[in-house]
Amino acid sequence: MPGGGVVHVPVGWLADYVALPAELTPQQLSAALVRVGLEVQSATSGADGMAGPIVVGRVLAFDDEPQTNGKTIRWCQVDVGAAEPRGIVCGAHNFASGDLIVASLPGAVLPGPFPIAARKTYGHVSDGMICSARELGVGDDHAGILVLPAGTAAPGDDALAALGLRDAVLEIAVTPDRGYCLSLRGLAREAASALGVAYRDVAETVTLPAADAAAYEVRIEDATGCDRFSLRSVSGLDPAAPSPDWMRTRLRQADMRSISLAVDVTNYVMLETGQPLHAYDRAVLAGPIVVRRARAGERLTTLDGSTRTLDPQDLLITDDTGPIGLAGVMGGASSEIGATTSQVLLEAAHFAPSVIARAVRRHRLPSEAAKRFERGVDPEIAGVALQRCVELLVEHGGAEAEPGYTVVGDGPERPLITISAARPGALVGMPIERDTVVARLVEVGCAVHGADVLQVRPPSWRPDLTDPADLIEEIVRLEGYDRVPSQLPTPPPGRGLTEQQKLRRAVSRALAAAGCVEVLTHPFVAPSVHDAFGLPADDTRRRAARLANPLSEAEPELRTSLLPGLLATLQRNAGRGLRDIALFELGLVFLPRPDAPPAPEPGVDRAPSVDEITAMDAALPGQPRHVGAVLCGEFERTGWWGPARPATWADAVELAQVVARTARTHVTVRASDLAPWHPGRCAAILLGGYVVGHAGELHPRVIEALGLPERTCAMELDLDCIVAPGPARPPALSAYPPVLLDVALVVAEGVPAADVLESVREGAGELLESLRLFDVYRDDAMRASGHKSLAFALRLRAADRTLTLEAATVARDAAIALAAQRTGARLRT
Repeated sequence: MPGGGVVHVPVGWLADYVALPAELTPQQLSAALVRVGLEVQSATSGADGMAGPIVVGRVLAFDDEPQTNGKTIRWCQVDVGAAEPRGIVCGAHNFASGDLIVASLPGAVLPGPFPIAARKTYGHVSDGMICSARELGVGDDHAGILVLPAGTAAPGDDALAALGLRDAVLEIAVTPDRGYCLSLRGLAREAASALGVAYRDVAETVTLPAADAAAYEVRIEDATGCDRFSLRSVSGLDPAAPSPDWMRTRLRQADMRSISLAVDVTNYVMLETGQPLHAYDRAVLAGPIVVRRARAGERLTTLDGSTRTLDPQDLLITDDTGPIGLAGVMGGASSEIGATTSQVLLEAAHFAPSVIARAVRRHRLPSEAAKRFERGVDPEIAGVALQRCVELLVEHGGAEAEPGYTVVGDGPERPLITISAARPGALVGMPIERDTVVARLVEVGCAVHGADVLQVRPPSWRPDLTDPADLIEEIVRLEGYDRVPSQLPTPPPGRGLTEQQKLRRAVSRALAAAGCVEVLTHPFVAPSVHDAFGLPADDTRRRAARLANPLSEAEPELRTSLLPGLLATLQRNAGRGLRDIALFELGLVFLPRPDAPPAPEPGVDRAPSVDEITAMDAALPGQPRHVGAVLCGEFERTGWWGPARPATWADAVELAQVVARTARTHVTVRASDLAPWHPGRCAAILLGGYVVGHAGELHPRVIEALGLPERTCAMELDLDCIVAPGPARPPALSAYPPVLLDVALVVAEGVPAADVLESVREGAGELLESLRLFDVYRDDAMRASGHKSLAFALRLRAADRTLTLEAATVARDAAIALAAQRTGARLRT
């Protein structure tokens, strides 16, 4: 079984524990497991890629024939179950007459693909090929051919079946909450539920001895990290005893390497029961085994040969010599099973998943044992796993079971969950009777008591079942997710979109119509962007909310402006060859309140109180909705209408005006100085005397720091400050002609044109239909005196009469007078 949450399951091995129907195909089994929530990624067999006659053969006789190239070949006579033996040339010498081998006959195809044909070589016609383990894909050995154990099969039998290669293997991805499925025991239970067939629990086939603490002395000093530790012992093991062929085959199918009998047995039982085990050479242990945390300066050489400096948080297995294993992760080299080991001490423990997970990440040392401990191991299966190991070592290694069975610790307590029998059906919207609820929970392994209200004790192998929602999920999973009806809820009556929602959609459409493309950027920024923008140290935009667990450590803060994300998007598109870019975004920004109290942390055992919710809301940053836009390159393209026009600060200001016109409101534009804009090309956007945003050209240093195109412009407004206009009212149309007048006013250079325009608008009164600044003029005299001329076009109209020139002149003069009073303007002559 490889790393991660993937498990390889031989179907033939699975059939030892569940009564699979004879006609069931691997694909049908896969589909059944998928129905109960498992992710079956593939169903393959070792025979995939091989075809034709690949049979068991018996070497009847052979002649060694030296060749001129210094090589000696064997001309073999092989019985393949036919009337006459086959003559096959072989370059290996690791077999004898009478041995069983695998023969690929002409017409066969080996992995590669490698077709087999009769061919002349070394003076003979070789009528096939005798195969090595690597050629068959069952091992890495290519030094000699594969010799089968006596009695494996008869000559002529299907060699792939004899090697277990025709047995399908399912590759299943196991989610972290279902660690019991990393064992044949757990997967067999799931298969039995999915198919509705009988299931045989390996735990019910083993008789355990009484726990008498006589196997070996153990002391647990850290009950938080280890709540149960069990030991059994065997002696007289034949160190040279090989693992049985069927065991090596199953380990290979499960993607594990055969090492030695003692190690193979512990791996085999781990795959079978889900309980990781460790075998110690008992002869080298000194003193009692102690489970404790590491001490400062301790080191351990693990089985992979690496010497590791231990952390005080590491949970260790120790004896009088010091650490002999990193608990739940990997054993130590000092006590490993060697070529002369005859006394074996077997360990099966239950460790806290979080302790093991942190050790794995701390030392970067994933292992098959740790993968299971991280996901939760059945604390009650340790004795069964130890007894299975003892039985296999006695049967195949000539060992003798030592008396004594040590168990220290009580293990975790299983919760008692109360659930209404009617709740599962009500939650998923389909009828599930009480008897079905009880049957499904029993099928999972729960103990159930009660009538309408059930008292449920989850099984020891399901640490993920802790509350009623978990039980409901199990019931629905086994009933079949495909049976849950798909029904849309009835929408409650409402008034449609709010006025503010309508405004946001209208603004989005208006900016798109103005030539911009809408984007959505991540709300996360790097602290360095504030320096790139040239923000002063006391700028409130620097006070960003920092995430406790950011997606990227490079961007741990929530944005206080839309511009970082927009400019990053612009830069990315410019770097990919685009030159003319206009982007906009509507989104939230996050502005921490300087006087906000710290947020409370309510427990998960109850719903938070009203006061706690109020306190949490008060600690949240302000989240106004902004609209922003960025521009670079040509804003108007070249065409028959004329040459191209690059985007300027005026276009950024105009986009702010587009937003204002969409909201049917009026904003004032004033010169301003705010980073990251250019001091001389930055405009503040005012609404009702309050600044609601800025627009203009970015500062050259900002453009250089961010790698942006030259003369990039930007606009950002606080959209929440703009009140939705409500239903539009049609304008009052007059049937009478307008009076068009032009006014040129001379003002000091420092007077904003917007102030003069507002004064003229207010002074002209209700007759003014439109007002437009159409010219700014300076002659030498004006420059010398520090003045400028602003020319305005006024359109005046009355709704109920033809406006006379005299009446229009009165309105014009009133406008000039108010402008003179407020801004010092005088009529240009």
